Amino acid sequence: MISEVNDLWVFIGILPIIAFLYAGVGHGGASGYLALMSIFSVTPEMMKPTALLLNLFVAGTSFFYYYKGGFFNKNLFFYFAITSIPMAYLGGLIELDATIYKRILGVLLIFAVLKMLNVFGKESEILHKIKLWQGLVVGAVIGFFSGLIGIGGGIILTPIILLFHWGKMKEAAAVSALFIWVNSIAGLAGQLTNGVVLSSQSFLMVGVAVVGGFLGSYYGSKRMSNKMVRYMLSIVLITASLKLIFIE
Repeated sequence: MISEVNDLWVFIGILPIIAFLYAGVGHGGASGYLALMSIFSVTPEMMKPTALLLNLFVAGTSFFYYYKGGFFNKNLFFYFAITSIPMAYLGGLIELDATIYKRILGVLLIFAVLKMLNVFGKESEILHKIKLWQGLVVGAVIGFFSGLIGIGGGIILTPIILLFHWGKMKEAAAVSALFIWVNSIAGLAGQLTNGVVLSSQSFLMVGVAVVGGFLGSYYGSKRMSNKMVRYMLSIVLITASLKLIFIE
């Protein structure tokens, strides 16, 4: 339970900052929320549904601003979403052993760090048209892991879009924001079907995170994020990753 977390006010203070940072690049922030919850030793049973619930509100706000800015490519989105939605639901039905879950999440957070540091997935002026089969395969794989781990998948989809030159930075952010939103609904539906119950404290976290998400979405859709802030977030992610992988 969140109320049992040590240094609760520190936890609550960091949460909207993570939402701000992720929303600024079109993400819901699930990997960041999961990292924060792991550092503060929140149980895996609460981590997954809470992260997806937060995603719905933060990614939804982010998509609104990027869509309003004219950056949304609906064809690119639908190519991924056709298979990602049912696969996210399927992933949400699967309950992993807590140790295995932590190891997989720890590895995934390393991927998130690489994205935050722009190690791969650079923006290109020369764009390539995505093929339907490519979108379906990528959507299915990311969707399944989204539901399984409790993320929306944007932290993986955005660098893939940029890596294969299927869209520009803000176009990738807009597509990823809605991709995260639909996958979060599907993954959460799978977990609820499997008997998972959302804590009332999860909804309190939503209220705190939405403030950061609103501001991050507004500024992120109009200007690039600060590099130093990205580095700070990367430290949080790598700390959580090491804790999940090496500490029982």
